[in-house]
Amino acid sequence: MFKVRTGSYTWDSKGIDQKREVKTVPQPFVDKLPLEMMYHWAKEIPDAVYLRQPINGQYTDYTWKEVNRQVRLIAGYLKSLDLPPGSNVGIFSKNCAHWMMADLAIMMAGHVSVPLYPNLTAESIAQIMEHSATKVLFVGKLDNFNSMAPGIPADTLTIGFPYPGADSKVWWDDILKSATPVTDSPTRHESELATIIYTSGTSGTPKGVMQTFKSMASVGSNGCMIANIQPSDRFFSYLPLAHCAERALVELCSLYGGGVVYFAESLDTFAENLRTAKPSLFLGVPRIWTKFQGGILNKLPQKKLDLFLKIPILSSIIRKKIVGGLGLDQAKMTITGAAPTPASLIDWFARLGINLQEAYGMTENFAYSHLNPAENIKVGTVGKANPEVDVKLSEESEILVKSPCTMTGYYKAPEMTAEMFAGEYLRTGDKG
Repeated sequence: MFKVRTGSYTWDSKGIDQKREVKTVPQPFVDKLPLEMMYHWAKEIPDAVYLRQPINGQYTDYTWKEVNRQVRLIAGYLKSLDLPPGSNVGIFSKNCAHWMMADLAIMMAGHVSVPLYPNLTAESIAQIMEHSATKVLFVGKLDNFNSMAPGIPADTLTIGFPYPGADSKVWWDDILKSATPVTDSPTRHESELATIIYTSGTSGTPKGVMQTFKSMASVGSNGCMIANIQPSDRFFSYLPLAHCAERALVELCSLYGGGVVYFAESLDTFAENLRTAKPSLFLGVPRIWTKFQGGILNKLPQKKLDLFLKIPILSSIIRKKIVGGLGLDQAKMTITGAAPTPASLIDWFARLGINLQEAYGMTENFAYSHLNPAENIKVGTVGKANPEVDVKLSEESEILVKSPCTMTGYYKAPEMTAEMFAGEYLRTGDKG
């Protein structure tokens, strides 16, 4: 879940007003599903770069036209396998351009994507593969594939992304040379299952959260409205796309806003890749912000930093140098989430001109629930409910939420699903 349990978060009281109307905002693409957004941008701005993938320090650019071409070829290959409609197809890789293209190809072929975290143990992989009955698996950038491979059933058809680090039975680039592309522009119904996102329960047994295309459309279109995302915006993808928060902000908001996605090549090149991307939107977990803070203080101890920030002629220069050194000097939105962020850390970055907006959500609602508004950040809270999110308190003061992003349930677990709902509202497990 994109949260922690009871007592760890504080809500802005206005965000849980049980009598308020649910805020809805007209969206230009609210009636379009992810595939339709790819068709839209491939038609409107075909030569604009959508995905920027670093390989050995050099960037390979994929325009909307090229993404559309490759997705159609991969989807054509998937359709040629004659899998039953709505089959589960896995994606097992670190973030890369081909992760997102594979997801779109799975949609186009009429199937359901099942993302796997790139650091799973062989045992966890085997659990998810068996539970989801996944027979086709995209395999890409991985650090320790040899130790993970035993978790992949022998009868699984593996499709390899064109990166070192994994072995496969079929390779992406070979498919591009031989497959027959999908030539029409198929769409999916909003109520259809789009993806199963696995999250570990308290018992350690993976739970498959089922999300529809309607959920994806709501996250993408509302996210673009909240952040005013335009085709000129830049995203930096490094947190696992198997996590709902990264997928919501990077994959879906870029699809609906038309922005450019930069990927991190490796941990060693992370800082350089971030400075190259200069993202206008950046999501970090508290651990990342703490690392940024530590790196800054290693070069400029706190006492010196405090002194420089008090001197008017130096403060703006210092702020500009620090923020630019991180690669965040063009960020219009910096978000923190996945765990509570200490108020002291938020205040520390605010002094540098980086205003961290704390977000709150769960895998069960696609990480879409609450966000501290940039114009009125209240440190120590997670702000107000997002558009189309209805929130109320139970008699026991548990926060209950409802939105178009709410899961349809846990895969193959109706009893567990029932426990998560109070009527139409999702139980968060948190006190308000």
